[in-house]
Amino acid sequence: METNGEMGTTVSLLAPEAETLLRVRRVHRETQEIATYELCAEDGSELPPFTAGAHIDLHLPNGLVRSYSLCGDEAERDRYIIGVARSPDSRGGSTWIHDNLRTGDVVSISHPRNNFPLVDADRTILIAGGIGITPLLSMIRRLTAIGNDWTLHYAVRSHAHAAFSSDLRHLAGDRPERLQLHCDDESGSVLDLRGVVQRWTDTGADGVHMYCCGPGPMLTAFEAATAALPSNQRHIEYFTNATAAAKAGGFEVELAASGKTLMVPPGASILETLRNAGIDCMSSCTEGICGACETRVLGGEPDHRDVVLTDDERISNEVMMICCSGSKSRKLILDL
Repeated sequence: METNGEMGTTVSLLAPEAETLLRVRRVHRETQEIATYELCAEDGSELPPFTAGAHIDLHLPNGLVRSYSLCGDEAERDRYIIGVARSPDSRGGSTWIHDNLRTGDVVSISHPRNNFPLVDADRTILIAGGIGITPLLSMIRRLTAIGNDWTLHYAVRSHAHAAFSSDLRHLAGDRPERLQLHCDDESGSVLDLRGVVQRWTDTGADGVHMYCCGPGPMLTAFEAATAALPSNQRHIEYFTNATAAAKAGGFEVELAASGKTLMVPPGASILETLRNAGIDCMSSCTEGICGACETRVLGGEPDHRDVVLTDDERISNEVMMICCSGSKSRKLILDL
């Protein structure tokens, strides 16, 4: 059930000022496949703050850029902790990290961004699959710190694949029932997402917020199971985007700041068109999963292809991800 937790592509497009050099203070093996990396400032200074659910981009020496969720405590300003799963179908990021990143090494990162924020709620239900536990772990730390109730349904292939199990048991404290571990090899089937959702909504959905992070099939099942819930009560973190980028082209992009108008040709994204014209735009993943290229829309109708915006945000058409989304109208006017 594991993914490797990688989010991103092979080219770094982040502005240089968004990067920080951090030293690896500790590497810890959580399971045979998952390791955590503790990153800190070389001079011991405080790091930029983050909130539960946030991620950072790692700019690796081999040219790859990968995003990883922060799984530490947001109250700790001296370190970031990420969990990285090594997988045979890795696109190169997790393999390089496991093979090369060691204690004492220095790595370049972006400042934290959060497309998966935690909402203050009466009941918080968290559903994780494999390495998808990482952003949810930071949420559990936060919920525990502020005294809010939570329940975690954690699906893994076997007990040996359950990363952070000791941390989770400690956080559950004297209420061990808050940690619901589902092992595929013991149950003979994957976690019944529909049953989990029904369990928590049978007595009423008011005040219930549900979060899910894991492999694609789990996210698909979660979306189907929570379809009746208001969109602002169901929250998903994606590692990949299964929707193809909009590259049909054939529309204009007007840049409001300069008044320049560019034609987006077939086969190119808006981001590629802007960069080919010498216009610098912040971006990272180029897949519509990190939110770095979010751009205000001043006119026209975007063709949204990202997995960052909520349904309501897409309907409003106030912002778009220019790395993967296109246009349904003849012209888009962007706040660039």
